[in-house]
Amino acid sequence: MAAVAAARRPSAPEITVAWLVGVARHKLADHWRRSAREERNQAVAARPVGAVDDPWDEWLDAEAAYAALRCLSPYQRAALTLRYLDGLPVAEVAEHLGRSVHATETLLARSRAALRLVYQEEGRHGR
Repeated sequence: MAAVAAARRPSAPEITVAWLVGVARHKLADHWRRSAREERNQAVAARPVGAVDDPWDEWLDAEAAYAALRCLSPYQRAALTLRYLDGLPVAEVAEHLGRSVHATETLLARSRAALRLVYQEEGRHGR
């Protein structure tokens, strides 16, 4: 169907066997990625609520976490605040920050790592 749709476009590429194989290869890759994503989502949904093994919440001091958050860059602070305190999905955080979803996911991952590092350092130095 994708090949037919592409062939009907005004700027359609030359239809060759190699092009058709490429379209089929991309469609197959999309299928396997979608299947893997669905399996991961089902595995997460099937997990009991308390099954996450993350000790972070057990020893997190909210006041120290807010102090650590203030040590981050404004972009990191905004991303973490919008995502985790305001509960916005990543796409909306990206929209608020004027970034792509992929760039926002990267920013969030780096911001979480930076927050954890600052939080742990503050804890070693007696806050």
